[in-house]
Amino acid sequence: MTHAFTRGLICLALCGFAGASISAESGHGEDKPADSDWVSQTTQTCASCHGKKGVAQTENFPTLAGQYQDYLLHSLKAYRDGERKNGIMAGQVQGMTDDQFKALARYYSKQESPLHTPSLD
Repeated sequence: MTHAFTRGLICLALCGFAGASISAESGHGEDKPADSDWVSQTTQTCASCHGKKGVAQTENFPTLAGQYQDYLLHSLKAYRDGERKNGIMAGQVQGMTDDQFKALARYYSKQESPLHTPSLD
């Protein structure tokens, strides 16, 4: 197996475990508010693939930090609703509310990023 493939399998396993524990603790997100504690806990799970504060350490996963908030929100909803196909992401966002998506999108859009995202203002 290649090193990148092995890392991907490890991340898949970590995401599945972490996602299951978050879903169990928060009732699939439906009764848990999208407050700063929830964002902090959830982004720890995201970090296993997307890196600390959304800066991915491998090309296998996209950097979220600095992305446009609307793009992140649209992408999260698309994974949840099945419009975008990815088994890992579908499992992670299943049961999350639009308010939780907004909180995650806001958080990642405000993080310092190596990406070049010109201001839309």
